[in-house]
Amino acid sequence: MTEQSHIECRNISVKYNDEYVLQHISFDIKNGEIFFIAGRSGCGKSTLLRQIIGIETPYEGEILVDGEDFVHSYSTKRQEILRKFGVMFQSGGLLASLTIGENIELVLEKFTDLTQNQIKELSLLKLALVGLAEFYDFYPSEISGGMKKRAAIARALALDPSILCLDEPSSGLDPVTSASLDLLVKELNKSLRTTVVVVSHDLSSIMTIADRVLVLGRDIRGIAAIGSPSELKERKEDENIYKFFNRLP
Repeated sequence: MTEQSHIECRNISVKYNDEYVLQHISFDIKNGEIFFIAGRSGCGKSTLLRQIIGIETPYEGEILVDGEDFVHSYSTKRQEILRKFGVMFQSGGLLASLTIGENIELVLEKFTDLTQNQIKELSLLKLALVGLAEFYDFYPSEISGGMKKRAAIARALALDPSILCLDEPSSGLDPVTSASLDLLVKELNKSLRTTVVVVSHDLSSIMTIADRVLVLGRDIRGIAAIGSPSELKERKEDENIYKFFNRLP
């Protein structure tokens, strides 16, 4: 492992019903960077994220988190590695029957030994990080789509993860709200020094906040390109990549 690598994926293959979705993918995610996984619909972006965060086990290959084998970890060691991840899923996943604050507290009650007062204080702190401190008592149905995304990020940050994973954070949001969310992600990355992994095909977000981008190719079931947004925008030798990063038909 290099000193800067937070996550290392080595020769990852994913197979469903005897058909490969991803084949022999290798890449690193550096400590403290904002790393995007991009590509057209159906290319395996969310599938790859599920391998990285341990929801699924790859058909072959290994994933190292801080140099430790995640794929073949068990019991206590696996739980230790899982605690390093905070995840915001595409749907947000907030429980409708609980207030925004209670959604965060549920995580803290399950995974910590804090008192109820400490749990509430921490819940308010996490909401303040995303600009929602005054919405502690609101239910998900009472807030906007952008605010739900922020609340889901606050919940993902509940256990102080070193890696924040966001699955299609701008999905369903208008451009102004999406830009505001981009700014929040950038601020959290800077202030918390958290490695951020984002699954998205939103070119505006990619060009605004990504340090590096991994582009998956559906036909090749693997990595079509990897690099900084500015590098990929100028990659004229690869027609598909050039068109994607320059919004060309």
